[in-house]
Amino acid sequence: MILYSMKSVPESGEAEELVSDCFIKVWEKRKKIEIKESVKNYLFFVLRNAIIDYHRSNKVITEPLEQLVDFADESYFDEQSRYTDLYQALNKLPIQRKKILEMAVFDGMTYQEIADSLQISRNTVKTQIGRAYRFLKENLNSKSYLFFLLTSRSNI
Repeated sequence: MILYSMKSVPESGEAEELVSDCFIKVWEKRKKIEIKESVKNYLFFVLRNAIIDYHRSNKVITEPLEQLVDFADESYFDEQSRYTDLYQALNKLPIQRKKILEMAVFDGMTYQEIADSLQISRNTVKTQIGRAYRFLKENLNSKSYLFFLLTSRSNI
């Protein structure tokens, strides 16, 4: 939910606040709420409305409000689930290995650029990236791992 909120709200602290406010609202109204479909859809619906209210009250519109994702589309949840899985797996990596992988995959740096930046050998970078990929392959389901491979950009 935070990832969704961050797409529309400029500051991550405010995005996190909107998400926590949604859970508080749901908790406070739990006895009155009648959820007919999924809880996940309902939570995202509440968050979507909170984002709209945020934009209206702050008069800060980064995208047309009509373009906010409609939560009836399960493919959106699949994508968010893959991001969540990936984020959790990345956080299980040792700090140095995670940093090297992020520099290669998310920043598009080459082995040599990473080695120069971290003052380590190129072979160390190569070994750490290989271990990171192996770890991700073992700890992500096949669809999430493929999603990672397809969405990452690398100049290695």
